[in-house]
Amino acid sequence: MTVKTRIIKIQSKKENDVIDLTEKISQAILDSEILDGIVTIFVKGSTGSITTIEYEPGLIKDFPDMLSRIAPKNFKYGHEEMWHDGNGHSHVKASLIGPSLTIPFTEGHLLLGTWQQIVFLELDTRSRIRNLVLQIIGE
Repeated sequence: MTVKTRIIKIQSKKENDVIDLTEKISQAILDSEILDGIVTIFVKGSTGSITTIEYEPGLIKDFPDMLSRIAPKNFKYGHEEMWHDGNGHSHVKASLIGPSLTIPFTEGHLLLGTWQQIVFLELDTRSRIRNLVLQIIGE
């Protein structure tokens, strides 16, 4: 078994930015020369998340809107009381979705559904440069 680790840098524009990572991750798998295995994508940071979604305009709007109903900005957060940085809701949202995702691949191709893409969600209150760690494991 082989393990290869790669870092992908991305720049988000603003809070609720949804960035399609599918092509970058597919290319990293091809570049790894590992044919069959799994890839884990991990966000370094506590205000960004990784998930899958049908990357289309309706869902790109609906998903952040749903998260805002679950963890609204105008709620009293202990994080705000401690740090006064305005992103308590960002931490809660990121914790709900999670910082990582594992996807199988075979013959160098991700085993995603037809309408399923891998996305990063920027949940912090400002644009950020993010480092995503990929671990590609297989043979």
